[in-house]
Amino acid sequence: MKRVPLRQCLGCREMKPKPELIRVVRSTEGDISIDLKGKKPGRGAYICQNETCLDKAIKTRALERALSVKIPRDLPDQLRMELKNETG
Repeated sequence: MKRVPLRQCLGCREMKPKPELIRVVRSTEGDISIDLKGKKPGRGAYICQNETCLDKAIKTRALERALSVKIPRDLPDQLRMELKNETG
């Protein structure tokens, strides 16, 4: 039986199976995007598949700390749009 890796959501701080979470990744160039497949190269951080956890991770600056980068002002809106498009 294959073991499912657990990751912690930056918003609610709960440990959940990796496939249930969305990965936010910072590429080596410094671009931040949502990685649904979990395969993009770069530094990753995980959030639940809802806007509440994304908002909380941004508000508490947990996303900035996890990705070791300052979050630009327009990025939260971009991530929300990506999240809506990807999760339906």
